[in-house]
Amino acid sequence: MLWYDGKLVDSVTMPFDLSDRGLLLGDGLFETLPAFNRIPFLLAPHLDRMMSASLRLGLPLDRATLENAVLALASADPSACVIRLTATRGAGPRGLLPPKDTRPLVFATRAPWVRTSAFGEAKLVTASIRRNPTSPASSMKTLSYLDNVMGYQEAHAKGADDALFLTNTGHAACTSMANLFMLNHNTLVTPPLDGNILPGVMRRFVMDTAAALGFEIKERAMMPADLTAADRVFATNSVRFITRITRIDKSAIGNRHDEAFERLSDAVADQAPGL
Repeated sequence: MLWYDGKLVDSVTMPFDLSDRGLLLGDGLFETLPAFNRIPFLLAPHLDRMMSASLRLGLPLDRATLENAVLALASADPSACVIRLTATRGAGPRGLLPPKDTRPLVFATRAPWVRTSAFGEAKLVTASIRRNPTSPASSMKTLSYLDNVMGYQEAHAKGADDALFLTNTGHAACTSMANLFMLNHNTLVTPPLDGNILPGVMRRFVMDTAAALGFEIKERAMMPADLTAADRVFATNSVRFITRITRIDKSAIGNRHDEAFERLSDAVADQAPGL
């Protein structure tokens, strides 16, 4: 199902302007979030992040239009779904400079959400691609997603489920699709928002949930060796929620202090309607 030009269309195929900058240059943004029982989960922070990124890019988006697109798709059916909201800068002349009369294109799609995708396990391999803290694509959810695609392909070619991206200084940053955490006793550690990672909506939600449970939260740089020595390592994103990392390259990850991890994981699940 597709939301396009203010209405729902029972199709994912529409005429498309081949001069659209999102298609030609990756000039645009997107958000992905689940909806349960016709209610988008954490819609407000997703829209906050998209609007904040649009200001950085000089991409004039209307928040009400974005919200209406998501709500229309979510309310179309009570079954659990994943909504992808996309905004491009729209059509433009040849060249890199954005046109002065930018007319963004906004559309959204709906697909089934699979329960087994949430709260699973994954093995990681270190990607050969490094994160670039000076690139907007590292800290915003832009349509320029090739690094993530290539890292994910590399991981699967090596028999893993996802890629571990490092920073240019060799610190652990994120996976191709998720933020990273390590848990030691009741201390939760995650990389800082230093330009290398996306300010994940689920990242923030997990941190807030952990703080309410009495966990100590630290945002600091982590080396791969810190991860392999941790009691638990997990990744978060808005569709898969929490994914436990069982291996990084050739190193198995510990399963110590299960009660702390399970307490946090259960608290996150309890706040998502329909889980």
